[in-house]
Amino acid sequence: MSRAPLWRAVAAFVIVAIAVLLTVTKSPRLGLDLRGGTQLVFETRDSPTAKADSEATDRALDVLRRRADALGVVDPTLVRSGERRIIVELPGVLDPRQAAQVIGRTAQLTFHPVLGQADPDPSPGASPSPSPSTDPGSEAAGDGQVLADESGRRLRLGPATITGDGVSDASARNDLQQGPAWFVTVDFRDAAAWQRLTGEAACHDPGDDRRRVAIVLDKEIISSPQVDTTVPCRTGIAGGSTQITGSFTHQQAQDLAVLIKGGALPVPLALIEQRTVGPTLGAEAIEASAEAAIAGVLLTALFIITVYRLSGLLAAVALVTYGLISYAALLAFGATLTLPGLAGFVLAIGMAVDANVLVFERAREEYARAPRRGLRAALNAGFKNAWSAIADSNITTLLAAGLLFWLASGPVRGFGVTLAIGVLASLISAMLITRVLAHPIIGRVGPRLSGLATQGRVRTWITRREPRLMARGRLWLALAATALVLAVTGPLLHGLNLGIEFTGGRLVEFTSAAPVNTETARQAVAEAGHPAAVVHTSGTTISVRTGQISADDVAGIERALDRDAGEVTKQRDELIGPSLGEELRRNAVIALAVALAAQLLYLAVRFRWTFGTAAVIALAVDTAAVVGVFAWLGKPIDGVFLAAMLTVVGYSINDKVVVFDRVRELWQARRRDRFADVVNSAILQTVPRTVNTGLGALFILVALAVFGGDTLRDFALALIIGIVVGTASSSFVAGPLAIELERLNEQPPPEAPRPRARREGTGAVV
Repeated sequence: MSRAPLWRAVAAFVIVAIAVLLTVTKSPRLGLDLRGGTQLVFETRDSPTAKADSEATDRALDVLRRRADALGVVDPTLVRSGERRIIVELPGVLDPRQAAQVIGRTAQLTFHPVLGQADPDPSPGASPSPSPSTDPGSEAAGDGQVLADESGRRLRLGPATITGDGVSDASARNDLQQGPAWFVTVDFRDAAAWQRLTGEAACHDPGDDRRRVAIVLDKEIISSPQVDTTVPCRTGIAGGSTQITGSFTHQQAQDLAVLIKGGALPVPLALIEQRTVGPTLGAEAIEASAEAAIAGVLLTALFIITVYRLSGLLAAVALVTYGLISYAALLAFGATLTLPGLAGFVLAIGMAVDANVLVFERAREEYARAPRRGLRAALNAGFKNAWSAIADSNITTLLAAGLLFWLASGPVRGFGVTLAIGVLASLISAMLITRVLAHPIIGRVGPRLSGLATQGRVRTWITRREPRLMARGRLWLALAATALVLAVTGPLLHGLNLGIEFTGGRLVEFTSAAPVNTETARQAVAEAGHPAAVVHTSGTTISVRTGQISADDVAGIERALDRDAGEVTKQRDELIGPSLGEELRRNAVIALAVALAAQLLYLAVRFRWTFGTAAVIALAVDTAAVVGVFAWLGKPIDGVFLAAMLTVVGYSINDKVVVFDRVRELWQARRRDRFADVVNSAILQTVPRTVNTGLGALFILVALAVFGGDTLRDFALALIIGIVVGTASSSFVAGPLAIELERLNEQPPPEAPRPRARREGTGAVV
């Protein structure tokens, strides 16, 4: 065995061994959409006294982390996203009301002396004071702040003596000897400040408002107890500890203790996104994705074994190692596996077939050209000649994955990470594992068993017929323009069914014990106070889409459905703020535009500007076709659809790169031929690869559509449409466009590469 195969074998063994070790020793990090829980996205906002910059956001993150720990959530995840956003993941928390109210509350806690009761009747000509029932906030009154106490009486307060930063600990407790009510104990870091505050208050007579201490949370008096009569004037309460009473329930006392102990946020927070997924839905998604992966891999393996025989069997083994390497890479990077990420993982299996198909088709060509050189030489030449197309197509797919990670958010970002890992793993699988497995075997078997000696039915049919497709190039362009008009007509006539990611609002999904009639569910939601809500039912699933409603409103809808439609269970709850929806909608357009521009730039540098322009225009047709079909069908345009679209861009450009790579190769060898004939030959030569790769991906997507839920089904549908249209556009749009553009191009055909010197012994053979 030569040195090159030896180092490849060692590298393959090391990679597979590391992958097995990681798989055995580490557990995957599941996203909340797979294990259940609540994700909250907060955005810091400027306040009159502080700017919401990255430093303030980091301080707020520390406060939220202490609050999440105090809530007792197991394995919470809190990270800063950008300069002003904080993502909070709370596994197992299925009621977002408590989490959002306790974790995200601004909680500006202060302790004030009471200066006395405020004048209840403003002087003539003065502006009326806000009543406690309409505005619990404060107003300026002389040198103090005026707030309503627990009973509604308006008190004038002095400047804050202690802030939330001066609190060291707080806890909810009760004492049955004092009654059933709960109270909160508070320990102060600055015991002297607390002693001075209570000592000043103790100098006033019992019953006097000035003997009270006001505890203010977010400009609202939550407690204003009198200092006990046993406390002497000027001495105050020593020890730096006190109790906050107020007839609290256990939950109220616990929430207040969490807020006080967590400290005050440096800047206000706004909840701009919330996603809640039940654990049952996550388990079903994992099961559906696993079934799709198993079915897809088996079908794909059976297909490539049927087409390529022993070579296909070795590629199928390499596909198994591909799955192992991809999974191990996810574990190594600590990536979070989400539902779209699972779909990306399954889809990348189909894309991994592409590199193997490219190699085997080039090997078949080499063997047909020079059968005397043998199968092993043909296979080595196949790996060498296919590398250019494989590298270019995978780089363009990585560009799409990078854009997903950069511009998308939430689970769609996870899809981008998984897709990128899958692309890199597919390169290792095809170019290293398959080569290591095939090299020692292919040379020892017969040509027929190897699967490389026959041209295949598709190539045989094409060789026999040799259709002149580009002779009707302008006809294909006219048909493509007609299809484009039909696609654009869909959004114009029906509009786009934008998901809440792009419009803002709330989407809640329930499951019922028995199938529910749509009208019954709609009536129940209307009676809960939301007649404008969009309600859909499918079997036992009830989907409710509304505007910006609160978590309490969602609880009201759930009670109404319980009453009218039988017992229901909330499975999904997503809230997108209006500003975030506008931002995501803008980012979606930017993502697609940047994706097309990036592909154009790469192809223009790697090939010719005519090839790049033709490919990008064909990509625009592919994109418009998928959007148009979804508009005609009324399918949702959401974040998962964006992931599908960018995947279509990556997959479609992959196909066009293979075609133009062959065009460049043939044109270098046939510089005097008509360019249209060169393009025609390139398309015909790449058809077997296109058909075999497309079928491999379609097996996976059909499995996703059959086994997946509604989300995965729509994702698979978008990709099926994109792959079919993209495959056709490579031949009937990109090819004819390149011919038309080359008629305007004054650059000469590309020159054939000079043969490189190859050293054998001491002499150079050229």
